[in-house]
Amino acid sequence: MTEKLSDETRDTLLGPLLDTGWAVADGRDAIHKTFEFSNFVEAFGWMTRVAIWSEKWDHHPEWFNVYKKVEVTLTTHDVGGVSTLDLKLARKMDSLVG
Repeated sequence: MTEKLSDETRDTLLGPLLDTGWAVADGRDAIHKTFEFSNFVEAFGWMTRVAIWSEKWDHHPEWFNVYKKVEVTLTTHDVGGVSTLDLKLARKMDSLVG
């Protein structure tokens, strides 16, 4: 079962993601990042690739797309905050850019 990140592991595990542009969301236990692509087709293609992994892992992002920008928020609703699933999906999202 997935658990919310503990205070002891939070800094260590979140640090590498914060270095790649992810940030802790204001007012809730979540992380977020805005991805920008060269056009809508690239943004939508990336979202499609992410969707495949999200389904495979049964963990889905909150996201909002306008033209070539995709705003993403990750949190694990079942545990009420950020879990290792969010970190795993964030790393996958970063790797699928390009």
